Amino acid sequence: MISMSSTQHCEPSEPLTAAPPDGMKEPELVPLTMRASTSKQPTVLASRTSLHLSALVAILVCMAILQAFAREKDTTQYGAGLIVNVPFPEPDVTQAVKEVIQNGIIRGSKEYERDQYITGAEVATSVRGFPAWQETGTVFYKVRTHALDPRNFKESGDVGTLAVRYVVQPQGDKNTVLRIDSIFVEDFRHTVHPSNGSVEGAEYKDIHDHLEALNALKQEAAAAGQRSSVNEKLLRNEESASPLSAQNRTNTESAAAPQKAEMAQPAALTETPQEQLTRLRRQVERAVKPPGAPLKASPFRSAKTLTSLPSGTEVLIVITTPYWLGVETHQGQHGWVSRDDLELAP
Repeated sequence: MISMSSTQHCEPSEPLTAAPPDGMKEPELVPLTMRASTSKQPTVLASRTSLHLSALVAILVCMAILQAFAREKDTTQYGAGLIVNVPFPEPDVTQAVKEVIQNGIIRGSKEYERDQYITGAEVATSVRGFPAWQETGTVFYKVRTHALDPRNFKESGDVGTLAVRYVVQPQGDKNTVLRIDSIFVEDFRHTVHPSNGSVEGAEYKDIHDHLEALNALKQEAAAAGQRSSVNEKLLRNEESASPLSAQNRTNTESAAAPQKAEMAQPAALTETPQEQLTRLRRQVERAVKPPGAPLKASPFRSAKTLTSLPSGTEVLIVITTPYWLGVETHQGQHGWVSRDDLELAP
């Protein structure tokens, strides 16, 4: 018979986890939040790599664009100048060049964006930066001192002298070779900056316009001379006509005398000599409109102004063109006035 009086004590049981084998570390427990953040790290790295690649591509594209602009700039020809065979005789080209160098402006460049051209230019006999001309032809210079960073010159960024050289070389009786070069010379370092051709092209256009106007004037003068020659010829033909016989002439004059007297009487009554003189004056004289007008050296707005004519100044018409009139003042000055600035003399 088993006795139940003795009480048996049960010790707590050991945990069911087994110890890791010798030489191995016990694995660490990682929270779920840390596992989630760890799983996102490859995505973040991929995004950063993509941004770096995009930035690198953008930099490479910008460098390619800058190199393209640099190559385009390098292709601009500086210092080539302009050489053209003009279909006009040398005296006409020389006259046109003289008119252009005296107009006080240099086209094809500017100091400020709002400007159309550079003003204040003057005629010169020589320019530093241009070597002495050793070939044939007549040389002219136009300069603008103290020019500030004029446009269309290579790497110009200082104050200096802008100069244009014109060389006129005869090429036979009907043609002329015209050479135009332009440079900018710094005042401090005396560095010479060549032009990209803009000044030369603009100055040649101005000269060509003067030549066209001069040619039009010559044609008009030739036409006027031809008309005058025809009238003189007709007058000589009438004077050299065979005279009538004395009897026929006497009879004719006797019969025509009353008719001449009748015709002369109304003419004398309708127009006196003073009126005839006034009529002729109105054909060849004009007066300057208010408020006055400039007397130009040539028929161009950009031409040099010889003097300013006050309102009411009377001038005598010497040459007529569609837009300008060549005139002479009572003081003997010759020049050009726009048709719009003149009216009939009182």
